Amino acid sequence: MPVQPVARLELRTTRRVLDSLALARRRAVQDAQRLAGHPVDVVHGVGGGTRNALLCHLTANACGLPVVAGPAEAAALGNVLVQARAHGPADDRARMRARPARTQPPARYEPRGDTHRWRAAEARPAAR
Repeated sequence: MPVQPVARLELRTTRRVLDSLALARRRAVQDAQRLAGHPVDVVHGVGGGTRNALLCHLTANACGLPVVAGPAEAAALGNVLVQARAHGPADDRARMRARPARTQPPARYEPRGDTHRWRAAEARPAAR
């Protein structure tokens, strides 16, 4: 059964939004590298966007760096860990930080494909 015209339009729109987000992340990583004065080896992501595998793949490709996608509910997990530490015996910070990764292992996305497409997109002015 052929795809309906409206569905194609929605797919193109969705892809453009995801490409735009990946490009924004590329620019943010480049800004962070410039401001910090040293290169970035990996992009870490947390929150709801990590549930979108295509966005994570596009980000890896746009940045030319691996993306490690952590828990989608990182803020809630962090809140629980901080409260646990404040209200009783708790692990040290390093062990607390390792806990979410044991219960919700991060996914890793490696960059693939050409990066010239992203360089060309980056050369266009950003919509602000």
